[in-house]
Amino acid sequence: MNSAVNFICNNEEIFVKIHPATTLLDYIRKQLRLTGTKESCREGDCGSCAVLVGQLVGGEVKYCVENSCILPIGSIQGKHIVTIEGLGGETLNTIQKIFVEEGATQCGFCTPGFIISLTGYLLSNPEADYTGALNSLDGNICRCTGYSSIRRVAAKVLQYMDEDGYNTIDHIQKLMDKKIIPEYFKTIASRLETIEPAICPEEIQSQKIIGGGTDLFVQRWEELLHSDIKFLHKENEDDFIFIREGKVFINSRTTINEFMHSSIIENVIPQIKEFLKLFGSNPIRNRATIGGNIVNASPIGDITNFLLAFDSTMHLKNTGHEREVELKKFYTDYKKCDLRPGEFIDKISFTLPDKKYHLNFEKVSRRTYLDIASVNTTILIEEENLKIKKIHLSAGGVFPYPLYLSITSEYLNGKIISEKIIGEAVKIAKEEIKPISDARGSIEYKKLLFGQLIKAHFIKLFPRLFEVEELA
Repeated sequence: MNSAVNFICNNEEIFVKIHPATTLLDYIRKQLRLTGTKESCREGDCGSCAVLVGQLVGGEVKYCVENSCILPIGSIQGKHIVTIEGLGGETLNTIQKIFVEEGATQCGFCTPGFIISLTGYLLSNPEADYTGALNSLDGNICRCTGYSSIRRVAAKVLQYMDEDGYNTIDHIQKLMDKKIIPEYFKTIASRLETIEPAICPEEIQSQKIIGGGTDLFVQRWEELLHSDIKFLHKENEDDFIFIREGKVFINSRTTINEFMHSSIIENVIPQIKEFLKLFGSNPIRNRATIGGNIVNASPIGDITNFLLAFDSTMHLKNTGHEREVELKKFYTDYKKCDLRPGEFIDKISFTLPDKKYHLNFEKVSRRTYLDIASVNTTILIEEENLKIKKIHLSAGGVFPYPLYLSITSEYLNGKIISEKIIGEAVKIAKEEIKPISDARGSIEYKKLLFGQLIKAHFIKLFPRLFEVEELA
């Protein structure tokens, strides 16, 4: 079933009736003939199809970078989409010129994505720095030029921006003056205000409901093109993560990057930015949602792994009906959840732990970055004088679905932390899990690895108690 979608692409207002599962990449290349955005992996891995997505928030347009190959057009209602054509004109803009000067392109297939990503970083960061600029390119792959020249581009662009003092009250004007973005950007906020608002979640009933879809649009995009679907749009970002009566509430539509940069979450998990560097790339984190990561039911979902360790509760919603389910009871089998027809995840909540708590996340994958886990695990311990008052332990990659280790946690609860107790807990945990042999490792390997990761939790959280050699 087709839907009306209204948005701005570059400097043109678009009004189209189209199936909402059509990827933005297909639409802008085949219908708008904006072929500077390239099709390559079609899995959100390489960044050659990257576009800027601008959304009106509090009277200002906030931009992020997303991969158009897995970005359904139904989710860009009321937004500003910028392709590589929307950054230049008859002459090259500043970043394009510096790419040429530094010889940072050969075949050119990846170049538009790199320029989009670097522009998105500058738009979002008035106090830009070299490390941040490089990190913003973590979703872009170059297969022929090599990255040294691209690093030089980032450094040279920042130097150029800082020649007469980079910080300014009117950041967007500065970028226009420096020929990073064109003049029409200053009109976008007022133009987006006149676009018809998106559908509210309350209006959604029997259709397939999609949040981010970063996995769905890799594996099942053809099926979705023949399905009746609706998207969970963002109406108000102010209360996406909030605290009420001693509990943290997270709206299911919150993206991974919003979760990662939330001051509330950072207060609860001070290491969250370091932990979630292991979650996909920047464009994926800009699109993937908390609810999507949970309902995807992947046995190795990183966010689910975190939230299990906080003993979280799911708040499910349907028209005129709401109910709660403990996250540890939400999964019923491989890729199966306790979701009734028409239900969707509205929020996730967890009780704030005691002030004296310890949290650690471990993830082992074939690559350190941009890879899914072979095994992942999170632990949360509340203790007093080394006596465990409360403990929650989760595991991924060792069971048909994300696992809360209730038996192991029950054993550890009330115990004094010691080498002997940890050794016994590892034995119990190995009996509680049920890994299978697959491309990411054998049963024996995963059992051994998970046992070592439990030990790693205690070594990191209580370094004065243990030496690596004692527990290894």
